[in-house]
Amino acid sequence: MLTIGNQDAVDLLRFFDELPDPRSKVNRLHRLGDVIVIAICAVIAMADGPTAIAHWAKLNERWLRRHLKLPNGIPGKDTFRRVLSLLNPAAFQQCFGEWLSSLNVSADDESGNATHIAIDGKTLRRSHDKKNGLGPLHIVSAWASDRGITLGQVATDEKSNEITAIPQLLDMIDLEGAVVTIDAAGCQKNIAAQIVQGKGNYVLALKGNQGKLYDDVRFVLDSHMQDDFAGCPVSRHIEVEQGHGRLEARTYYQITAPTYLHGRSQWEGLKTIGAAVRVYEENGVKKSDTRYYVSSLRRNGKQFADAVRNHWAIENTLHWSLDMTYREDESRVRNRTFADNLSWLRRMTLSLIKQHPGKQSNIMKRRMAGWSVDFLMQILTGKGT
Repeated sequence: MLTIGNQDAVDLLRFFDELPDPRSKVNRLHRLGDVIVIAICAVIAMADGPTAIAHWAKLNERWLRRHLKLPNGIPGKDTFRRVLSLLNPAAFQQCFGEWLSSLNVSADDESGNATHIAIDGKTLRRSHDKKNGLGPLHIVSAWASDRGITLGQVATDEKSNEITAIPQLLDMIDLEGAVVTIDAAGCQKNIAAQIVQGKGNYVLALKGNQGKLYDDVRFVLDSHMQDDFAGCPVSRHIEVEQGHGRLEARTYYQITAPTYLHGRSQWEGLKTIGAAVRVYEENGVKKSDTRYYVSSLRRNGKQFADAVRNHWAIENTLHWSLDMTYREDESRVRNRTFADNLSWLRRMTLSLIKQHPGKQSNIMKRRMAGWSVDFLMQILTGKGT
């Protein structure tokens, strides 16, 4: 049992007891749970790969021996590389979900509002494998924006494969009661149906890839905006923000989806369509842009606005943090499974770091975890100040 002072902490090892060990039984010297727990601790404490993980473990051997059996000492870098190259990514992610549950960290919104799950992709720009004809690895993640938790991820070889990755990802997470937002690449009939069948709701960005439906939605909303929705019931929400010397106003409109929309009956659960209009100044010139959406939500301007705005958090919070805090875009890992599992280690440790109540930045928390095993334990247990 891991402990801090006299306080019992989470026994990390038990969450990996059922995880299949992909290694050959021949010359297997180190327990799988020990290898994974060390990797989690080291990545929190600024390690960025097998060599760094092994160095961190060696420097903290005395502390690790108090908590882990380590029958053959500290694993070397080749052991960490081998495990991360062979470990089943989906099974690894499932263990993490059970660990979060034990810490009372879930995707449920304590205020009683519907959980928001944003789904979006991120390309690891330097992970291309020219020798095997593979482009950069693309990771599609599910992000509970109201809790700062990554719920799951699926790796693909191309950004265009998001359409096939998203249904796999939806199968991995609990959708009941959630509002799921996806950009235009995921605006597909089968994806909408899967969300509704999972007892969730969707807000899907709509662009030209949906052809006539996009044209219909754009025409209906633009026409009504011209006369300020005279004679058409509308839910609207207005937000005004000022920052970096620039004033920006966003207006959200949501109306009941007309019955004559092209292909409306093929979109399961479709109830409303909406638009988000942004007006801003750039170099002294007033500009605007409009985005269009289809949704299974009933008319509620504030809820619709929250869903659209919170979706941007996966780009501005998750992806930005991965690049700034973990330098993910600089990763040159070529092995696909290894890159997938290392990417998941970043996302799961970032989720834990964000649950820590301290006011320090994410990168400062990682530094402090490297300086102090007591602070590291606070992050692992979801406790501290």
